[in-house]
Parts: sequence; structure tokens; C-alpha cells
Amino acid sequence: MHFAKPDASEHSPYMSLYVNTTEQLLAARGDNNLLAVLEEQPAQLRALLSGIEPSLASFAYAPGKWTLAESLLHVADTERVFSYRLTWIARGDKTPLPGFEQNDWVPESRAGQRTLWDIVGESEAVRASTIAFVRSLDDTGLAQIGTSNNNPLSARALTWIIAGHFAHHLALTKTLYLSAANAR
Repeated sequence: MHFAKPDASEHSPYMSLYVNTTEQLLAARGDNNLLAVLEEQPAQLRALLSGIEPSLASFAYAPGKWTLAESLLHVADTERVFSYRLTWIARGDKTPLPGFEQNDWVPESRAGQRTLWDIVGESEAVRASTIAFVRSLDDTGLAQIGTSNNNPLSARALTWIIAGHFAHHLALTKTLYLSAANAR
């Protein structure tokens, strides 16, 4: 499989944040093993959260911000959406896909009614499904380009975006949620 960095024409400008985050992860690893990044991220999240108080699930680092539980469930929900887009596009369907409004989804997730570890387990299950699908793709599937939220989007770009979105939120969990919680 060819996991070279997607060209800017393969995704919206907004998604560059996640593509660039993945590029930094791969550079830090010293290889281009995107599949290994996808496989390692759930364990990194679990390790980051090990030993934290269960009450931290309801912690928001600032007024009006999502709680830790909401943020982590957002990651799982978003990966579900991105994986659906990946499947749609890799299978060659050219029907345009809609965007989604994450701020509408978060209250409906009812994350506050769940334990942090239940949410982490869900995230791990979503990732396992994503990995299984990514492993099934060949270069032809990865090269497919569709449309999502009125922007071109390639299957290859989605693999980078999935890894980058997770890494972005892993960093936010560490720097905004856990650091702020420890400072209280």
C-alpha cells in the first residue's frame, strides 16, 4: 500500500491540520508506516488515561468547552464518519457526501452518562474496524477520489486524516485536559 502524503488537492484546506499532524508523527518515527501509527494510537490513549480519577470524565478545561468524555466520544464519532467516507470513496462511489456538525453531535452523544473506560473501549472498537478496512485496501482503492462536504477527498487522505485527528485530540487531552486538571 502506498501511504505517501496526500497532495493538497486531495482534501480540503481545513484537513491540512490533520494531514500535517500525521506527517509529524511519521517523521518522529523515522518511517512511513501509517498502519503502525493507526495500530499504536489506542494504546497511547489508554496509557495516557491510566490512573486518572473517574471524575475527570466530566472535567472541561474552560467554560463552554467539551468535557473530557465528550471530547473522547467526539474522536470515536468522527472516526466513524471518516471511516464511512473512506469506505464510500475507496469503493469508487462518486455520490457527494455531506459534512456533519460536530457541535450538534456532542450533546446527543450523552457522554456524561458513560464511564471514561466505556468510551475508550468504544474508541478502540472503532479503530479496530478502521484498521481492518485500511488493511484491505490496495493502491487503486487508496487513489480513489470522491467529494465530501463540497470538497475533493481521496481515500489516501482519509487514512492520514484519521491518524491526524486522533493524534490532535490525544495532544489536547494531554495538554488541555490532564494538565489543567492536575493544576486545580
